Amino acid sequence: MVGARPAAHLTVVSGPSTVGLDKVIELVRARTSAVRMPVPVTTRHRRAHEVDGVHYAFVDPATFDRLVAGDALLEWAQVGGNRYGTPRGPVEAWLAAGQPVLLAIDPQGAALVRAAVPDARLVYVAPPGGRVPPDFDVAIAYDSAERAAEELVGLLGSPFLTPARPQ
Repeated sequence: MVGARPAAHLTVVSGPSTVGLDKVIELVRARTSAVRMPVPVTTRHRRAHEVDGVHYAFVDPATFDRLVAGDALLEWAQVGGNRYGTPRGPVEAWLAAGQPVLLAIDPQGAALVRAAVPDARLVYVAPPGGRVPPDFDVAIAYDSAERAAEELVGLLGSPFLTPARPQ
């Protein structure tokens, strides 16, 4: 008999825009292919270096409105005149299949995810001495991207991520 899979976890990592969260996520993803991250949806225009469906799914405002109306987004927000959101379908499918999911979104989006998925783990990456919002389960001090990524990998645990190895 095959043992049951460990429960999948939805982990939301967030932090201030100045903390370098993109680099931390890049380092975490380099250590594992097991964790899943959905492609966010946005109404903003694609930049020259971005690939539709890889960096974002670029949609027009009417399509975004339909996604919101159809409850197809786990969370969404308007930032600087553009809208951004996390598609619900892939997240729910991966969790149902026992795959871990990692979202990197702003603190407001993290609160919306917690409302939609109460057992989601919220992790805040903050500069040393930085204030951590009260709704977060864990705080990671960011003094370097490498160390923050190592802490995040360790926090996520061995069922689906390999701890960082010294170089």
